[in-house]
Amino acid sequence: MVTNQARDADVFVKQQLDNMISELGGHLKSDVLSFNGPIVFPVDEVVRDLIEALKQSSTKQKLAVVLTTDGGYIEVAHRIVDTLRHHYRTVDFFVPNYAYSAGTILVMSGDSIWMNYFSRLGPIDPQVKAQTGRQVSALGYLNHYDQLMEKALDGKIQPIEATQLLGFDLADIAEIRHARELSVELLKRWLVKYKFKNWKVTASRGLRVTKKMREDRAEQIARVLNSTDRWHSHSYGISKEELYRELNLQIDDFDSDPRLATCLSTYHGLLVDYMLKNGDVGVLHAAGQYVPFHVHG
Repeated sequence: MVTNQARDADVFVKQQLDNMISELGGHLKSDVLSFNGPIVFPVDEVVRDLIEALKQSSTKQKLAVVLTTDGGYIEVAHRIVDTLRHHYRTVDFFVPNYAYSAGTILVMSGDSIWMNYFSRLGPIDPQVKAQTGRQVSALGYLNHYDQLMEKALDGKIQPIEATQLLGFDLADIAEIRHARELSVELLKRWLVKYKFKNWKVTASRGLRVTKKMREDRAEQIARVLNSTDRWHSHSYGISKEELYRELNLQIDDFDSDPRLATCLSTYHGLLVDYMLKNGDVGVLHAAGQYVPFHVHG
């Protein structure tokens, strides 16, 4: 039984969250969408519904997305980007904590990316659903299969490994290869179209930047982020400094704007606390709209 006191507390917290996200939007001069949770079906539909409702009362052409996610399916990330870009000319991503896997790919569709010393992105290793129904790390699953196949072809495979190899479903392998290549292709496409669109002159030699130079840089970034040999782990957290040092990828530091940093930290902390209290797996939030979402197995 929900008491009046509990209802009042619930209303108060949601009002505080609305006030905070409105303050953030006012500072950034943009609409704000907060996404905290997995990028899985049917979250793309929830994003569509919330964005369409948001646009009914807003004429802004700029959206700030505050994103925290462990990742998920590349197909869902693709539809989310299509939705955001259908309604907004400019989309900026803010990562107060982490955005891994398909979340990193989603972030790379931004006109700008904002992090601080604590924020992390990750290898672009989207999840796929195996025949067993389990969500698996695409690259980890594929690498294990390729290693066993190499041993089998060399005649060095052990009996227990041969049993493991027979347990792989070739349809899963084909789907995983597709997900890997799609993640690279989308990241390249979005970097060139959005993040690199204002890259006109090289910093080192002052040369005019061509479309091919943008494409080559995007290809390099995509391939490095897709390399398990480089990062070793699906859940490896890549810092803002590493993104610049390893990939020469320009990331804006939200700590350079004290008001922005305070707004983000306070808002994100309250949102996470409220999600934990309610047991919410994921939440989408815009001013006046707090939408917990569930996921399909």
